[in-house]
Amino acid sequence: MRERPFEKTLKVLRDSGLRPTKQRMALAKLLFEKGHRHFKADDVHREAQSEGIDVSLATIYNTLNQFTEAGLLREIMVDSGCCYYDNNLSDHHHFYFEKSGKLEDVMEDNGIIVNNVPMPPNGGTVRRVDVILRVDA
Repeated sequence: MRERPFEKTLKVLRDSGLRPTKQRMALAKLLFEKGHRHFKADDVHREAQSEGIDVSLATIYNTLNQFTEAGLLREIMVDSGCCYYDNNLSDHHHFYFEKSGKLEDVMEDNGIIVNNVPMPPNGGTVRRVDVILRVDA
């Protein structure tokens, strides 16, 4: 049986508890059907415009935040003025190339080992450790 267009996207949104609005569907298709990648809100806005999707930058930010809260994206704060989103939800670390602004996954076999993680205050638990290796290139 042949799959209908947007069927995977529709399932992803519904499974995450998000209502599949027209704009969410269009943006989810852009973000999840091109493999693992990193992007900023401005990148998504330009890409949406080039694909003929009429959506404001504010809607892009809202949707990216909703997707992140729903567990569909991972937010990566490179510094106070630069936030990337990652659609690869596996535990992994990143290289950030400071001159170009490019963000790239550290391959799993590079062997980053994080030891002696301190206990968090107030009885919390560490969910994940994010390592960003800043590259002067």
